[in-house]
Amino acid sequence: MKRNYYCLVAGLQDITLDIHKLTFNQKAFREELQTEVHPNDYRLVEKLFFPFDNINLLNLLQKRDKPFNEKGNFSKERLEENIKEPSDLPEYMMRFIVAFKNKEPVYPNMTLEDELTTLFFDQMLREEKNGFLRSWFQFELNVKNIMSALNARKYKVDYEHKIIGTDEISEIIKKSHARDFGLGGELDYLDELVNISRKEDLREREKALDELKWNYLDEETFFEYFTIEKVLAFTIKLGMVERWLAIDKDHSNELFRKLLKELQASYELPETFTEK
Repeated sequence: MKRNYYCLVAGLQDITLDIHKLTFNQKAFREELQTEVHPNDYRLVEKLFFPFDNINLLNLLQKRDKPFNEKGNFSKERLEENIKEPSDLPEYMMRFIVAFKNKEPVYPNMTLEDELTTLFFDQMLREEKNGFLRSWFQFELNVKNIMSALNARKYKVDYEHKIIGTDEISEIIKKSHARDFGLGGELDYLDELVNISRKEDLREREKALDELKWNYLDEETFFEYFTIEKVLAFTIKLGMVERWLAIDKDHSNELFRKLLKELQASYELPETFTEK
C-alpha cells in the first residue's frame, strides 16, 4: 500500500517553468520533507540529490577550489572522511573513490565525471525498487545520451566514449548507426529529441529539454494524486524552476554565461564552430 500525503501535496505551490516567484527553493523543500514523509520515502527523495554529491565528491578528489554545493545529502566533512577511508557512502561513490585513489578507473576511456555518472546510473537502474524513480532515471539517462549522440553526429564527432551508463539502451545508442538508433519504436519521445537537437540557440534547446522532462513527469504521475511519486516529481520540477528563475533574472549575468559555457562544453562542439 502506498502512503498518501494529503496535506503536503494539497499545500504545494502551483508551479510552471515560467513562474516568476517561488515560495521556497528545492533545498528548503527537501529539508521540510525530512520531517513530513516516512523515512523510507525520504530515502527516495535523497536519491534525487545524489548528482550534487557527485559534483562535491569530484571537486574534493581533484582538489578544485570550487564552492561546496549545499544541495547534496552529505556534508563536506563526511565526504572528506570517506575519501580517506570509504565506509558509509552509496556503493557507487565508494567504488569510484577506490578506483580514483588507485589510479585504476572503472571505465578508462571516460572522463572522471562521466565515469562517476555512469556508476551512479548503473546502481540506480540496477537496485531501485520504486517504479517511478527507476523510470525517471532511465528517461534522464536516455535523454542525455541521445542528445549527446545527435549532436556528435551533427558535427561528425565520435561519441562512443561519451555515452554514459551500461544498460541495454545506452549500448544500443553507442553502437547503432541507424538514424533513430533503432529505438524509434521503443522511445516515443525520440522524434521530439531530434527536433530539439536541431535548435541552434543553446538556451532554447535547454528550455525545450526541460519542457520535455516536465511533460514526462506530468504523464508519469497523472494518476498519482497524493503519493510520494507526486512529491518526487514536484521536487524535480522545483529544481528546474529554480534554475530558470536564476538565469532569467538577468540574461547578461554570470550564471547565464556559465550556463552557455557549460552547454557548449557538454555538446563538445568542434573547434572551428566554437571559434565562431
